[in-house]
Amino acid sequence: MKKLIIKKHSKKGILRLVAFFLVVANCALAQTGVGVKAPKGAVVYMDGTRKMLDEKWTYWDGPRLSATLPIKWFIVDNPAGKGTAVNTNDPAAAGGKYGAADIVTKDTFRDFRAHVEFYISKPGGNSGVYLQNRYEIQVLDGDSTSHGLGAVINESKSPYYAYNGVGKWNAYDIVFRAARFKDGKLVEKPLVTMYFNGKKVHVNQAISQVWGGPNSGIDGGNDGGKGITDTPGGLKLQAEGHDVLYRNIWIKRLDLKEANTDF
Repeated sequence: MKKLIIKKHSKKGILRLVAFFLVVANCALAQTGVGVKAPKGAVVYMDGTRKMLDEKWTYWDGPRLSATLPIKWFIVDNPAGKGTAVNTNDPAAAGGKYGAADIVTKDTFRDFRAHVEFYISKPGGNSGVYLQNRYEIQVLDGDSTSHGLGAVINESKSPYYAYNGVGKWNAYDIVFRAARFKDGKLVEKPLVTMYFNGKKVHVNQAISQVWGGPNSGIDGGNDGGKGITDTPGGLKLQAEGHDVLYRNIWIKRLDLKEANTDF
């Protein structure tokens, strides 16, 4: 009887230990928020330096491009801490001319996990993070509509409650699964799960189309944005003539067999 009790307790202890390690593993997987460093297997795409900006990014060659290389986005001192950041205020985008000076990673992606940190300097600051150079996660101070801050644009509500505000760093942590095709036809919509400053705000949000027309991103001009193709795309950042800063951007390639982006 005594031995049996010891065995029972041992099993309970083992189960507790297993549960503990599962929690730790999940926390590590879903590590989110401002300042999160790139995990093993991820590539840093923006560290606030000119060298990395020139090495890993280029202008998106869309129909409205009016900027020329080298990239005219410029490096500034971090206004809320140490180091430097990249300012999106390219002269070619003055007046909110999106598509005129947007930059995109030279690498292209299908499924991935991405971390992006941004800083809006003044009220009304406007930019945007485009997954696969198609699907916009809005960066826009003062707008809490489905076209507003943190929204999967025109597909979800804005999680404005998670915003740290003007003059502070904010972070998007994203897992994205690309659209799936069979015999050239769309069979599964793209999906995204996102944390905004450590708060889970979108879970397996389906994306129906590319919004904003041909000046917005890949496939924007195909069938009014509904003609999505099976072409990988880079992570794009939008210039709209505002002092919006970026830093600490990293991406890890994934291969998501199941239609699930939750993490």
